[in-house]
Amino acid sequence: MLDPRLLRSFVAVADTGSFTQAAERLNMTQSTVSQQLARLEEAVGRGLIDRFARPVRATASGERLLGYARRILTLQQEAETMLGDSAGTASIRIGVPDDIVTGAMAQVFAGFTRQHREVRLDVVAGLSRELTRRYRAGEFDIVIVKEPSASSDYRASYPEAMAWFESADAPESWPEPIPLVTFPPGGLYRDAMFERIERERQRWYIALSSSSLHNVIVAVEAGLGLSLLPVGTTTGRRVRPYAPFGMEPAMVVSVYSWEKGGLIAELVSAMSAVLAQRYSIPGPS
Repeated sequence: MLDPRLLRSFVAVADTGSFTQAAERLNMTQSTVSQQLARLEEAVGRGLIDRFARPVRATASGERLLGYARRILTLQQEAETMLGDSAGTASIRIGVPDDIVTGAMAQVFAGFTRQHREVRLDVVAGLSRELTRRYRAGEFDIVIVKEPSASSDYRASYPEAMAWFESADAPESWPEPIPLVTFPPGGLYRDAMFERIERERQRWYIALSSSSLHNVIVAVEAGLGLSLLPVGTTTGRRVRPYAPFGMEPAMVVSVYSWEKGGLIAELVSAMSAVLAQRYSIPGPS
């Protein structure tokens, strides 16, 4: 293995053509530079500098080594810079439902990482039940989930108004069986939809199933079927409340974190502020 200190002396001598100038560049004595070059030549078994030339210059072997030496020293400098930079050395793992990753929430994440360069945020979007399972298993530091009611260890919780929606261009009545647009098995709204429509003693079928809330809303807008949706996600969309079913009991959006202080608490506070503003939206009339 070639010692970078010896390579640095070799490169300095080759660049300057002088042991004296190389020593000045490296803040060493001339004898130290000469000794380090001699040690490198002993290590490689070849003469690297023609000491009788004026100015001194690299030998044929030295010229072949010089390019490699420069690359080794550059890589060493890059490695030292990387290790000396604390950016991204601490990880905070976050789980959130798909529709929670709004522009406002993304700005919170971006602002936090700019303020705390040592932190890397690993954000995963998914279904609430799966996020809850992974949080309880210790896979997330912070999680936001939608659930019928909050557990006792929540950090913040907000009610989310729920209602049935259909396309703004839907007919006055739907023929049976009624088409439903829903999430795949495991989706929280899916079970609530099935329970309600079966209480109404109506036949139904699934017209479309998607794990993406955006895809579900687009399908409802297109008239593929009815769906149970968070009221706040329908603003500005071509949907309307489905009057025969109307509102459903509110879900809650809960924030959980294992740590109560430090950077985790700071981030939870900022995320909760976004949720507090979002869930001040009134229900449909």
